[in-house]
Amino acid sequence: MPATSVEHVRRAQGSGLVAALTFDDGPDPRTTPALLDFLAEHGIRAVFAVIGECVLRPGGADILRRTVAEGHVLCSHSTSFADMGDWPADRVRADLEENARIIRGAVGDIPIPFWRAPNGSWGVTAEVAAELGMRPLAVTGTILDWETQDVPVLVDNLRAAMKPGQLVLAHDGGGDRRGTLAAVREVVTERLAAGWRFTLPEEC
Repeated sequence: MPATSVEHVRRAQGSGLVAALTFDDGPDPRTTPALLDFLAEHGIRAVFAVIGECVLRPGGADILRRTVAEGHVLCSHSTSFADMGDWPADRVRADLEENARIIRGAVGDIPIPFWRAPNGSWGVTAEVAAELGMRPLAVTGTILDWETQDVPVLVDNLRAAMKPGQLVLAHDGGGDRRGTLAAVREVVTERLAAGWRFTLPEEC
């Protein structure tokens, strides 16, 4: 079954100057707490795509509990950073079920409404995720922060990626993301001053 047979979530809730912020590859103590501070300061809810091995690292479960307590929405992003594009369905299912077990072991039996494949390599993962009750969250509006942490470059990338009604993808884990955090602070502050609202993906 082709990955395109399951519809991916691609739009932010609302109309006009709205966007949905999504962050992959955490939780990470180097970036996630400061990002949560910034989002809380501005009353913004976001989606955090969670890597199980990051939850199991020192401090990871505490950060995840804070993320949920502050009203953010979780997305499964696999147990590791492995590319799953060529995995068979049974292996994908086992990984997604294990990641859900890790997440809920930290935060309790809460909804995990979304799935995003590591590296945007979907294979059959969208179908398996749908069978497990998760909607595939599209990889759109990326700021390419896996290529650079140069803040001016990331600011330009984020300004270009943040289009009305779209999802915006950045990273709070998977490496040193201090440049990403600086760019998010700068551009989101600009957009709020210009009347933008930050919502969640549709059908959340």
